[in-house]
Parts: sequence; C-alpha cells; structure tokens
Amino acid sequence: MSSKNRVSANKAIQRLTDYISFGEMLLSFRLAQEITQIEMAEKLKISKQDLCNIEKGRKIVSVERAVSFAKTLKMPAKTFAKYVLQDQLQKAGIKGKVEITSRP
Repeated sequence: MSSKNRVSANKAIQRLTDYISFGEMLLSFRLAQEITQIEMAEKLKISKQDLCNIEKGRKIVSVERAVSFAKTLKMPAKTFAKYVLQDQLQKAGIKGKVEITSRP
C-alpha cells in the first residue's frame, strides 16, 4: 500500500473518532504492509507481546522509542512522535491536538 493510501486510511479513522492512537496507527501501518505481529515485532526489536500491548493501547511508548520505530520503518519521525504525544495528553485527560512544526 502506498504512503498516500496509508495517510487516507488514517484520516478516515480520524474523521470517525476524531482521534487515532499511536497503537492504532502502528496497527494500520502493519496491516497495510501485510505483515504479521511477529514480523513487525522482529523489525522493531521488541517482543510480540509488547507490540500487541502497544497496538491495543495498553502500553504507551516514549517519544524516543517512537522515533526509533519510525527510523526502522522508514517513516517520518515527527508523525510517530505526534501520535505518542497525543496519547500522553489523552491519558492525562487533557483535551487538545498535538501539532509539530519545524523551526525557521
């Protein structure tokens, strides 16, 4: 699946829920790549159980770990960081939307 289609799938989920978690985004990516949890976990150098817990939202990863995942998967680090930060806000009960912009 192309990057454009992945973005479209994520936007569709966001329209339905107004929020997509890091785990849901990672699950979307994995399914689009048509790889198993075991294959994805091996790529990310984590256990299948950790990946399952991340995808189900039972485990929130750090920004540093999310950026590491992004690099491994050749995806934009800012996107992965944004989703993890949004999860942290949600968990804290803070309403708002995370946006990451580049400094001039």
